[in-house]
Amino acid sequence: MKVSVKAGLSTVYAPLFWLGFIGLGSWMIAVRELPMVVLLPLFLLAAATSFLAERVLAYRPEWNRSHGDRGRDMAHALVNETLNSVSIAAIPLLAVWMPDAGWWPQHWPFWLQLLLAIVVADIGITLMHWLSHRVPLLWRLHAVHHSVTRMYGFNGLMKHPLHQSLEALAGTAPLLLLGMPVTVAAVLAFAIGIQLLLQHSNVDIRGVRLNRLMAWAPRHRFHHLKYGRAGDVNFGLFFTVWDHLLGTAFDGGTYRIGGSDLGIGGRPDYPVHYLAQLLEPLRRQVSESASPPLPEALRRGGGAGEAASSVDQPHL
Repeated sequence: MKVSVKAGLSTVYAPLFWLGFIGLGSWMIAVRELPMVVLLPLFLLAAATSFLAERVLAYRPEWNRSHGDRGRDMAHALVNETLNSVSIAAIPLLAVWMPDAGWWPQHWPFWLQLLLAIVVADIGITLMHWLSHRVPLLWRLHAVHHSVTRMYGFNGLMKHPLHQSLEALAGTAPLLLLGMPVTVAAVLAFAIGIQLLLQHSNVDIRGVRLNRLMAWAPRHRFHHLKYGRAGDVNFGLFFTVWDHLLGTAFDGGTYRIGGSDLGIGGRPDYPVHYLAQLLEPLRRQVSESASPPLPEALRRGGGAGEAASSVDQPHL
């Protein structure tokens, strides 16, 4: 494939993927009034599209090969997506027990209700994510997600179920108190899944202006740096605005991240198998060793978190 064609596809891929799948999901639920279960096969189609794009427009071709982690990541995805489905199914039951303040803008168009839900959820999830890098107990749960040594679509679903539940609670509790309808909740959960596919994608996503607004892979890869606290940047799930407000935004310059940059620098022995990762946060805490030094090329890029000056310290 010619370079110019690949560059063009890399530029339009993320916005088309995001708008196309979230738009289609919204149309199926809000306009066609199809049962919410149709979002599951639609998400599987999105995942398949993501994997195909990663092979055609790879950021790092070697990340498309399994590192013995494919089965583990699929187990994480299956468990966590099942929990999401159960949570959505429970919303009508929760509504019986929760007071209806009547504050939800039911008269708004569905797309505007969804945008409101995305913004509110993004704030809550981003703040929980930020805290998870600062509170030791939360970090122990969140570390499962940071143990990856390659980045591709399914990494976004690779989370300890307890930590995912905490993030979901932080993001959706305000919405439930406002009286968010179950249809909006279902498409919100679907939109989060689509965003996670893009945030951890191995596609060489381009388009500088949108990447300044959207928390897609070009920004989020730097969040997975293994060099001490240098990865304490780019916490946002959907948008980068919250990182600008928190002072944690970082664009990475021209630095191209490789597999040797990823993981938990102070825990190179972190468990790699699914059950071991579920149990690791519950074990007696293992002290982290000093992290590897920040590469000079990344240091010259500047701004990789204020923690770049303390990269020899353990993560927490």
